[in-house]
Parts: sequence; structure tokens; C-alpha cells
Amino acid sequence: MSHHHLYAIGNALVDTEYEVSDAQLEAMGVSKRHMTLIDGPRRSELLGHVQGLHARRTGGGSAGNTVVALAQLGGKAFYSCCVADDELGAFYLQDLQVNGVATNLSHTRARHGQTGSCMVLVTPDAERTMCTFLGVSADLESSALQPQDIARSRIYYMEGYLAASPTGLQAALAGRQMARDHGVALALTLSDVSMIRFCREGLTAMIGDGLDYLFANLEEAQAWCACDSVVDMVSALAPLAKTVCLTRGPQGCLVLQDGQVHEVAAVPTRAVDTNGAGDMFAGTFLYGVTHGWPVGRAAALANRTASAVVSQHGNRLQTSQMQTLLRAFAGG
Repeated sequence: MSHHHLYAIGNALVDTEYEVSDAQLEAMGVSKRHMTLIDGPRRSELLGHVQGLHARRTGGGSAGNTVVALAQLGGKAFYSCCVADDELGAFYLQDLQVNGVATNLSHTRARHGQTGSCMVLVTPDAERTMCTFLGVSADLESSALQPQDIARSRIYYMEGYLAASPTGLQAALAGRQMARDHGVALALTLSDVSMIRFCREGLTAMIGDGLDYLFANLEEAQAWCACDSVVDMVSALAPLAKTVCLTRGPQGCLVLQDGQVHEVAAVPTRAVDTNGAGDMFAGTFLYGVTHGWPVGRAAALANRTASAVVSQHGNRLQTSQMQTLLRAFAGG
């Protein structure tokens, strides 16, 4: 009998979000809409640009957001990651615990270094640009895995960003093999166009001989498939996983399964901040399928929660908001 609906591995990052103009973004010299890895000196330089601006601090990391979303809906989740023994690390651990997510951090934290952090820069068009300082998360390794918990999970979920870290990729692949050995379903998010451009080999290794679930947004699919035709994307992505979710923002999503394409409409909303939308979709969708829902129904709720999170600032919703959306959806 499964103990966790979802076991995930990914980067542990504390998000600090700022609202900036396009001119400020240009002055900072960062690539809009994408994630860029930065080092300590570059982080200090960028912080100088946003000094005096209002900041919001939350727990983050792509897979971290996904496991929290699933847990807020009532699912059971475990998250393997790495933080330092510092204030941000304590903040991150407490955030997972408050949201009911089990983690290796309860007894494993790096003695040296800094916890990873991400500057999230949101422009008036609701686009998010991320500058990520991995800190000790760059040293995530297989010791963060909990084999017994993987074996007792329904789905093992890998964050594509780990393709940028040699030890992180090795850990993700080690967990993948453990999951495969115990009949646990495999899932991957492509995470970001930058990962496809610079770390495709690692993503290909994560896909391996095939997945059960693959998540990608339209821009990522275009980069992966080197095409703009949705029909061609569907043909290229379908062989990679038994179920593929292709999210398209206000155009809704396509779910590919068993040779069929399920088109699920988006929930109309005024986007304020797209940070966390894909993570929210994945966590909600996986909540649905691990609770016996057909993929169309799981995607419909995922579109609702993703729509809700982009209509506000911040990468997550409150548990009360998630529960309200779930009740309204079930009632409908």
C-alpha cells in the first residue's frame, strides 16, 4: 500500500519576489521570462538594483511548489532537497512542515554554505524572470534520497532544473532507478527553456526509456521539438511518456494519452504574476490522477488552480484557497 502519493526531488530555494519595470529588467541585464543561474557576486549586484523595493519571501523551488500544491489539496507528499544550516534553511524546512510535506531536511542539512535563493522579477505584463543562486542546492546528492519512501510512493517526480547539477542529476537518476525497481510511476517537468538549450543531455537521461508523466509548457515544447506546429509537438512528445501535459496559458492545455488528445479549456483570468503556474498545474494534476481521476478531470482542476495562482502575486496559494477551489470543483 502506497504511503505517499508523490515523492519529488528538486532544488530547495527561498523565493524573493520583486515587481520591476521592463526598463529595470533591461538595466539588470537578465533574460526576460527565463531562469538564469547566478553566482554570489552576481546576486549581490542584482540585489543592489532592487534595493528599496518591496519584497515578498516564500518557500519555492519548482518541485517544492508542486509537492506543496498536492499536499494542500489533501495528498501525501515527500520532498528530497538540500538546504544549509542557516536562517533561510530553517525557513524552508518550516514552510514544508507547515504545508504537511515530509522531507529529508528533518534530519539532514548541510553544515557549510548558504541555502539557495531565487530572485523573481515580475514585470507589468505578468511575466516572471528568475535569477537563481543555487547555494548548497547545487550539491544535492543521492544521500538526500529516502529509498523506503520512494518504494512506498505512487509517483516519483523529477525537476528538470536538476539537469544543471552533476550531483543533482545523479541523485535524480538514482531515485528514478529505485522507483522503477519498485514499480513506482515516473514523472518529469522540463522546467525551463534554458534547461533544454544547455542541459538537454541530462533531461534525456531523466526521460530514459520512457516516463509515465511529462509536463511542458508551449515554449518548452517548441524548444524541445524545434518546431512551432502544435501537431508536430504532439507527435514528438507523445512517445516520451504515457501521459503528456502540454500547458498553453490562456489557451488551456492538451493532455496526450493512449493516442488521444484531450483539450481542456483554461479558466479566464487577468494574469498578474505567472510565477509558479506550471508547478501548480503539475501538483494539482498529480493529485487528481493519484486519487483515481481521469486525466481530463485532473487537468480541469489544474487549470483552475493555475489560473488562481497567476491572478495574484506569489508562487503559491494558501491551503484555504486550495481547499475552496477543490470543494467548488467537486460541487460543480
